[in-house]
Amino acid sequence: MITLITGATSGIGEQLAKLYAQAGDTVIACGRNQEKLNELAQLTNIESCQFDATDLQAIRSSTVAYTQFDRVILNAGNCEYIDDAHNFDSALFTRVVTTNLLSMGYCLEALLPRIKSGGQLVIVSSSVTYLPLPRSQAYGASKAGVSYLAKSLAIDLADIDVTLVHPGFVKTPLTQKNDFPMPMAVTAEKAANYIIKGVAKRRKEVHFPYRFTLILKCLRMLPLPIWLMLAKGLSR
Repeated sequence: MITLITGATSGIGEQLAKLYAQAGDTVIACGRNQEKLNELAQLTNIESCQFDATDLQAIRSSTVAYTQFDRVILNAGNCEYIDDAHNFDSALFTRVVTTNLLSMGYCLEALLPRIKSGGQLVIVSSSVTYLPLPRSQAYGASKAGVSYLAKSLAIDLADIDVTLVHPGFVKTPLTQKNDFPMPMAVTAEKAANYIIKGVAKRRKEVHFPYRFTLILKCLRMLPLPIWLMLAKGLSR
């Protein structure tokens, strides 16, 4: 099995690369950090592939040697928060949407035609899409777009199984900078195991940790005015 993973130089992506390689897959670990990619390439069954996921030509040229994939996992992303909605930061918004959402389009154009019939496309979004949250205008909007994209692809890609991943809080270098509580946060290794098990079963959606995501799914059934009132309390 040949598995390509974007965002493989840290967090969930790194753990996915290691675990799939340990299971015997040939893993193509993709990311921008060449030093980290070199470290991963020292492990058995891992090959490194350096590119910026927001650069279509770089994706194409860096992956030209690979003609077919059994599984593509689009995991690369970033998180920044808008601290003052009254003074909306359009540069931050553009940065986050480009990294999290537009990069998906570039990766899909370059890689999707090479996923073999019967193969799998895994798209990592976030449980932030279940509910609007404080300061999440950029991150939430980008991930909502990612989730819609995956669900739409699942309709049109008749010969490829699409799995949409909605993680809760995961302890990664990216989330270490969060200045708020992260209830029920799991390690990156545990998150990777959740994903691997769900992908193996070809589930349409993988969400975890289950207690946390189920609470969010229940809360989103509240009338919007009630949720907005509760959410404003969280931001104080």
